[in-house]
Amino acid sequence: MRIVIAGGHGQIALRLERLLAARGDEVAGIIRKAEQADDLRQAGAEPVVLDLESASVDEVAEHLRGADAAVFAAGAGPGSGAARKDTVDKAAAVLFADAAVKAGVRRFVIVSSMGADPEHRGDEIFDVYLRAKGEADAYVQGLDALDWTILRPGQLTDDAGTGLVRLEAHTGRGPIPRDDVAAVLAELVDTPATAGLTLELISGPAPVSVAVKSVAGN
Repeated sequence: MRIVIAGGHGQIALRLERLLAARGDEVAGIIRKAEQADDLRQAGAEPVVLDLESASVDEVAEHLRGADAAVFAAGAGPGSGAARKDTVDKAAAVLFADAAVKAGVRRFVIVSSMGADPEHRGDEIFDVYLRAKGEADAYVQGLDALDWTILRPGQLTDDAGTGLVRLEAHTGRGPIPRDDVAAVLAELVDTPATAGLTLELISGPAPVSVAVKSVAGN
């Protein structure tokens, strides 16, 4: 498969790139800064320098053409202000989804956040973030041209992955290592039977492949 990842230098994306490259997939990661390119190459991914805050749908679609799947794993990140929650966490996700439609890439996986909700109330930065992620999710859910899956991980940690997770429509809150989020994403990309599902993810009792097959109805 050829898989294009938005936010290719993110902590989850780099882990995902290594997993996909190791299993023989062709991976491209969209990054904003040219100096991040070597990190992607080391992960086995082809770096694509493109700023999703200023690129057009046509420019992004050009890089998606011919891909089998697209993964949105970009984020404004901690320390960014409310404005970038809107331009990255929401607008860049919408742009990437529109570009996937234009390029004819049906399989689309978006990394969201537990608690994401377009109706979320509040004015703190994290409130703005949850609202932006919720609005992006709602937009993607409305696109019939995409076979979308939305993944909402719990509290992200840098602990070593266990390969054991709980993946359900509603899991309740809990921690999840970034390693395990990447492993679940790699399985989801390869499991189109999860299309149309919005899933929460925390550490749990089930091996990743079993958890994904279970929600896919296999």
